Amino acid sequence: MPTVLIVECMQEISSFNPVPSEYENFEVERGEALLGHRGKNTAIGGALSVFEADAGIRLVPTIAARAGSAGLLSSQGWQQLSAELLDAVAARLDGVDGIYVSLHGAMGADGELDPEGHLLSEIRHMAGPSVPIVISLDLHGILTDRMIRQVDGMAIYHTYPHVDFADTGARAARLLLGLLSGGVAPTVARVVIPALVRGDELITRTGCYGDLIGECRRLEREGTALSAGIMIGNPFTDVPELCSQVIVVTDGDAAAAQREAERLAAEFWPMRHRMQGKLMPLDRAIAQARTIDGPVCFTDAADATSSGATGDSNAILHALRDKGYPKRVLAQIVDPEAAAAAHRAGVGARVEVTLGGAMDPARFTPMPVKAHIKLLSDGSGRLETMKLVLDAGPTAVLEYDNVTVVVMSRSVSLFDRAMYFANGLNPADFDLIVVKSPHTEYAMYDQWVEKNFNIDAPGATSADIRQLGHTICARPMFPLDDIADFAPKASLYRRT
Repeated sequence: MPTVLIVECMQEISSFNPVPSEYENFEVERGEALLGHRGKNTAIGGALSVFEADAGIRLVPTIAARAGSAGLLSSQGWQQLSAELLDAVAARLDGVDGIYVSLHGAMGADGELDPEGHLLSEIRHMAGPSVPIVISLDLHGILTDRMIRQVDGMAIYHTYPHVDFADTGARAARLLLGLLSGGVAPTVARVVIPALVRGDELITRTGCYGDLIGECRRLEREGTALSAGIMIGNPFTDVPELCSQVIVVTDGDAAAAQREAERLAAEFWPMRHRMQGKLMPLDRAIAQARTIDGPVCFTDAADATSSGATGDSNAILHALRDKGYPKRVLAQIVDPEAAAAAHRAGVGARVEVTLGGAMDPARFTPMPVKAHIKLLSDGSGRLETMKLVLDAGPTAVLEYDNVTVVVMSRSVSLFDRAMYFANGLNPADFDLIVVKSPHTEYAMYDQWVEKNFNIDAPGATSADIRQLGHTICARPMFPLDDIADFAPKASLYRRT
């Protein structure tokens, strides 16, 4: 009976977030707790659906560590996390026939700018050369040469905003089962594209990037490729191999892998100009919002906590106050001191606090407000898409002037409506809703708002990539540099 070991390590960071993340940011599940992903839209959940449908597979659920997006992981945090992960794998590795590793791909740590590469190298060293390893990755991950050399195959997300977590885990699991049966001999073609991209054209349901992903899906469905994907990296994770890249995995057909990878890269390259953020000046967005009858959304991609920002930007709140925007506003902000002050005062009290600039004062000046405390909570919630638990710490709903703001103690993903709903608020009841994310699923906002403004504001995850200040990634790199010519050239990998 073949035995499959399951392990996960997922975090996405912004190198431009001044607050380091720590070991305590990670939720760690051990052993049988991983089986709690059954039926969930997570990579492990999807993999379990495939493995458990095969009565001939014995599972060894080992350890899963997942953290919300944040700043660079501290050296001490990385040492503790990596040691715990690798010790857990070593303790369960005896007799294992195959390994599935669920990764994000855009981690970064102080002293180790390729954490996933390190983990895979150590797992490969412990497992030996003959045990197949398959990984799953976010399309915002940064798949490095070191990572590819340790694994036998990979599956990559095909949707953005992401909804195919479970599907990707299932595709990875099916590939691993093919390897265990001895009927698959993967060849990987990788084309590195010197471009960083962001913006609406990356929405796979509507954008040109989605058209290219459609080609990847076709290659998989028709059997030309075991796996295919176009990874656009996370432009905020400033590491040496940050880039966009095409990955095509075939069953031993190196010529087909190279041909298709180079073709897709050649089609991607001229679209790089379209795949840049189209931002609306904040003053203009406010002026237009005043004249629109229906609700509007202000998307604050620059302070997207799901991309690694601090969540303490008050740039939009400042501007709305300065411009005298008169309608009902709903917003969120991470400010532990303001949340603590509200909890000390109690529901119904009035408090004088500052909002914003709690973690990134170089970008955001704290804004004083006199607020009424509408509601207090423990900050717990559950993501709409993945159903994973959120813990924002002590949280308060404050009201001042025409603004209702959810004030959290800790950063959590804010790309959906989870923290609004968890605190008794329905965005549809407001005229202007601030969303700290580059994009959301269509039904969450775009389906019912009159207009969604992608706001030009400062922050650690700004879609204006050129102003962030990259110092580590390879150069030249578009749009940081002008690049006249690019000729796609695939690198081929095959483990024996």
